[in-house]
Amino acid sequence: MSDQEPEVEDDDETLKERLWRIVFEAETPLGKIFDVILLWAIVLSVTAVMLETVDSVQERWGRWLKIAEWIFTGLFTIEYLLRLALVRRPIRYATSFFGVVDLLSCIPTYLSLFVGGAHSLLVIRILRLLRMFRVLKMVSHVEGANIILIGLRKSRAKITVFFFAVLLFAVLAGTLMYLVEGNEPGSRFTSIPMSIYFAVVSITTVGYGDIVAMTTLGKALTMFYVLAGYAIIAVPTGIVTAGLIDAYRGDQTTDACKSCGAHGHLTDARYCRRCGEKLD
Repeated sequence: MSDQEPEVEDDDETLKERLWRIVFEAETPLGKIFDVILLWAIVLSVTAVMLETVDSVQERWGRWLKIAEWIFTGLFTIEYLLRLALVRRPIRYATSFFGVVDLLSCIPTYLSLFVGGAHSLLVIRILRLLRMFRVLKMVSHVEGANIILIGLRKSRAKITVFFFAVLLFAVLAGTLMYLVEGNEPGSRFTSIPMSIYFAVVSITTVGYGDIVAMTTLGKALTMFYVLAGYAIIAVPTGIVTAGLIDAYRGDQTTDACKSCGAHGHLTDARYCRRCGEKLD
């Protein structure tokens, strides 16, 4: 029996507990069928939204695509409300990643009644396909995704410091380029912000080529910026890698928390990693 399952006999299960297993768990036959149907509905709804942007398809099938859009929106709205009704703490689920995505997948259609073209935002439904990792029992992928997210969270302070350090370097580099190139005839370094833009493009080794140095000193500085950019790129990679190593915690389960619906708990976890609710 899973850590998430209530310790009751099947005959004593309430309707809410049975619905919980169907909606939030993919380990039971009905739960897997529910999630597979949901994934197909997501794929079809996103396809319908994309086809609406094709003039020839819109001209011939526009009316039916619009009807399909409202049917899918109604289904997703019912599913979202059902998830809120089944969890112990609806606010926790509503503010979780999938909770926000589920809500955003419904809003554009209703918003289109007041704002033209808003229904195109329905392509955000494609994010809901991330559920396929759990549905297809790709536990290793779920575990890998959770480790990456944890590693990024652990690295956010260092990444923030690194970002502002690079930003400061770009400001100084751009200002220097403005002083060197700004007075040259025909120069595109017309202001410090424009020069900072050039510095950022050079440091990141993107090199659009819309702004180029004209003086010998300016070209030398550009080469320095590009070479420095290669060295800078390696820094966040090391930071995140260290965070990923530190984030590794061992085996995880795909069982969901009954309060917020979060997945990815350790097999021996007693409390939800997101909301702190005690796991059943």
